[in-house]
Amino acid sequence: MSLNRDAQAVLTGWTAPTPEEERLRVDFLAHLDAHEDAMWRQCVPGHLTATTAVLSHDGARVLLTLHAKAGMWLPMGGHCEASDATLGEAALREATEESGIPGLTLLDGPLALDRHRVWCHPPHSWHLDVEYGAVAPPGAEAVISDESLDLRWFPVDEIPELSDEATRRLVRRSLALLRA
Repeated sequence: MSLNRDAQAVLTGWTAPTPEEERLRVDFLAHLDAHEDAMWRQCVPGHLTATTAVLSHDGARVLLTLHAKAGMWLPMGGHCEASDATLGEAALREATEESGIPGLTLLDGPLALDRHRVWCHPPHSWHLDVEYGAVAPPGAEAVISDESLDLRWFPVDEIPELSDEATRRLVRRSLALLRA
């Protein structure tokens, strides 16, 4: 199965928890239908991306990266690659690469959708973000990658102000699923 077809299946089978995310789900599916390259960075109007909130094994902390381009504390995430067979694999790969933590366990997802303006193709394009949660093994130590300015664990109820509501929402939903 192609990554595009996997994304269509994932989004078709996903029940959006809010009316806004339902509109995004429908828009993402239309984008996948309209653009054969919708999964790849070269898709100029926008492309699907995968983001993952990494929680500590006990759900007490979340690992966030100080994103170099956005200048904000955000979850791990990024572009899909040809080696990714599924959106879930892309989310787990990005989280592992950016956190430096082997053995992450992906939670059932996706947990949220978000669309945000980026500068992959000036003057701008869009990331159509499919968001997941993952859990780090006990004793996991993060290793900063070249893609971030900093990498830190934060208490889940103390996400820094220099973040966004999409990050807070994803952390809340990841934590709720971990505790369920």
